[in-house]
Amino acid sequence: MTLFLTSSPSGCPFEPGPDIPVLDTRNHFVANLRAVWPDHAVLGLAIAADPYAYEQNDEMCRVFLQSFGQAHLPLIDLVPCDARNQDELSTLLPQSGFVMLCGGHVPTQNHFFARIGLAGLFHNYHGIVMGVSAGSMNAARIVYAAPEEPGEAVDPDYQRFIPGLGLTTRNILPHYNQVKDNVLDGLRLFEDITAADSVGHTFYILPDGSYILARDGDEMLCGEAWLMHNGVLEKLTEDGEELAL
Repeated sequence: MTLFLTSSPSGCPFEPGPDIPVLDTRNHFVANLRAVWPDHAVLGLAIAADPYAYEQNDEMCRVFLQSFGQAHLPLIDLVPCDARNQDELSTLLPQSGFVMLCGGHVPTQNHFFARIGLAGLFHNYHGIVMGVSAGSMNAARIVYAAPEEPGEAVDPDYQRFIPGLGLTTRNILPHYNQVKDNVLDGLRLFEDITAADSVGHTFYILPDGSYILARDGDEMLCGEAWLMHNGVLEKLTEDGEELAL
């Protein structure tokens, strides 16, 4: 398996609309995808964050199918996997040369992944996997499900650390360029919430355009990134740089 853990493959969050997002070429993202892409078109599978958001899931597949084609990364089709066809996953996954773990609400997607037994099905998968935002977060062995919706930061029953897919040990926090100044439930997202949760944990904080590339047991951080550990935030890399992890 080759794993791309992105904040956003297009350098910005997905927004439904007529414009087709262009895959981000910064930090050799498209070049690195092409380097491992088969020399023929492959079937793509997009595993949803919200298994019941059928219209949104279909739209995301439609636009990203075109995005990958424009980037000369040919797909036969990009099929959404959600509640409509989740029972077919054990057949669809081995047929797919590319899998996208979609973005959305981390706990919602995590519950869906657990329900369909995705972690176990990935044991024998050898294709390309791309995480997008929440998908990258849920790829971890133990997921840090950072509070993101109103009420979650102050809910004593909200679970911030939950089992994930086990594709990596890295905890990624995406979209730093957009959310670094956010306030949730009266608390500053990074200074109050994330800093406290990082005690005993390590978080890799990525802006859009940066990603982690994992293959054959090696992991490479590509692009600008920060590290938060035990409440301390430090700059790791600049845009255009790479760092072996």
